[in-house]
Amino acid sequence: MQNLDAQYWNNRYLENTTGWDLGEVSPPLKAYIDQLTDKSIRILIPGCGNCYEASYLLEKGFKDITVIDLAPALTQSLQQKLPSEIYPTLRIINGDFFKLEDQYDLVLEQTFFCALDPALRNSYAEKMNSIIKPGGKLVGVLFNRDFEGGPPFGGNEANYRILFSKYFQINILATCYNSIEPRRGSEVFIEFEKK
Repeated sequence: MQNLDAQYWNNRYLENTTGWDLGEVSPPLKAYIDQLTDKSIRILIPGCGNCYEASYLLEKGFKDITVIDLAPALTQSLQQKLPSEIYPTLRIINGDFFKLEDQYDLVLEQTFFCALDPALRNSYAEKMNSIIKPGGKLVGVLFNRDFEGGPPFGGNEANYRILFSKYFQINILATCYNSIEPRRGSEVFIEFEKK
């Protein structure tokens, strides 16, 4: 398997080989964001990509958003697209999710989990447990199918239940009703609440 390091992801952005990029906020996350009322919650988007979800949160008046990605070309581009002078409540980090130390009320998951080597999945669940505040949530979309090779790497509901139930109350783990057409029937929506 290739080394999925910062250089790998940086090259994917520089070469514009970003097939996961929807070009807009993910419909399941948009629907979830639309029903949130507390604009002061601390939100993290790991493996943020082109930040469509963060841009949408800013439009909606959310006040405390952090995004992180390994690819320096991407985060530099984001700093130009979403400058701190205009968006002072957005924190853009070029770095490793597993080294984060802050705590958040909400983590939005969109194509980050499936980009990680599956050997890191237990570490992902442990890290989410450590950075989400008690009562906070991990919300988003995970694949419910297998892939040859990867990334993306697939998974299924049964494995997600086992992986996350140690740390989280599983409020929602269900087939996603509002996936984009190419992913219809192959995604689950999750809302996991820290115990």
